Amino acid sequence: MDQGGVVLSSHLAEAFLNTPRHPFVPVFYRREGEHFSPRGNTGTDTAGWLAQVYSDDSLITEVAGVHAEDAGARSVTGAPTSSSTAPSLMADMLDALDVRKGARVLEVGTGTGYNAALLCHLAGAENVTTVDRSERLTHAARDRLATLGVRPAVRCEDGSKGVPSRAPFDRIIGTCSVRRIPSSWFDQLAPGGIMVVPIKGALAGGMLARLKKREDGTAAGHILHTPAAFMPLLSGNQEQHQEPEATGGTTRDSRISGKVLDDWTFSFFAELHLDPGTVRTYHRDADGTHVTTMFTPLDGSCARVTEQPEGAGARVRVSGPRDLWALVERAHEHWLSLNRPRREWFTITASPEGQTVAYTDPSGEVNRWSP
Repeated sequence: MDQGGVVLSSHLAEAFLNTPRHPFVPVFYRREGEHFSPRGNTGTDTAGWLAQVYSDDSLITEVAGVHAEDAGARSVTGAPTSSSTAPSLMADMLDALDVRKGARVLEVGTGTGYNAALLCHLAGAENVTTVDRSERLTHAARDRLATLGVRPAVRCEDGSKGVPSRAPFDRIIGTCSVRRIPSSWFDQLAPGGIMVVPIKGALAGGMLARLKKREDGTAAGHILHTPAAFMPLLSGNQEQHQEPEATGGTTRDSRISGKVLDDWTFSFFAELHLDPGTVRTYHRDADGTHVTTMFTPLDGSCARVTEQPEGAGARVRVSGPRDLWALVERAHEHWLSLNRPRREWFTITASPEGQTVAYTDPSGEVNRWSP
């Protein structure tokens, strides 16, 4: 079946057709510049509200920890902290997860509960466990799932630890991104089981990995074709890093500007070349000039990349022990030399000790990275 441009198998199509979305997103935010305004069904435009709910869009449900249902009529500012994923992306991930009736499933990132409801339809509610760190989200999701007559195990816990009391699982799906797959997920996935995990570092266009667990405890698989920028898994104390001031160091020219990282086809590849602790921020100056800043809090390296309004390229100010922008420049040259390979041509192997992404070009040469 073709639903919204995504080809669905019959059992997955049945799950979407029989699982309503609107009970899980009674209120959501609309982005209006730097502000987010709540939108609910006021009764004056039910058709318009339903059209948005059933569009193939992500619906932001929480901003800076303020849930849309708690915002009243006021708009809020800040970074989105929870959302309902676009249905087409959900379908891609669930298709890759290959859920069958009776499969024991762990979902990390309950969110609204809509994805958990789909998993209940696919596997049976008694086989589904969903975990989220937010008591506000898990409480609401539990109630809304119950109104549909399904009662999976809903846990308010640190998702990085999995749910050992319900393990082992045949399937694990993350609806939040991680830099490294937590070791507990390997421990709790049964041999032959499948996990679908968003892996993302500093840059946009993170990767979706589909891995199958091997008898030796490692896992291997492919990167899916779909870019994904899921919100990060919250675990323990979240360290906040302030963007450093652009002082000292040296200045040089670059043939590429920071805007190359806004291209999700390249940013996926660039991510493979960066340290896990790298942070990237970007903005536009008052005159519209694009400015990217990259820094690593661990060693204090920083690169500020300001596009040149006249002609191509950018001006780069570098400070600290390493030139972080040089890593991106080399990655861009390598990407072009490989003829811009698509993300679905890459494989991934992973273990509790780390993960390796590989690409084999048509000549047979194997390229490997351990991001």
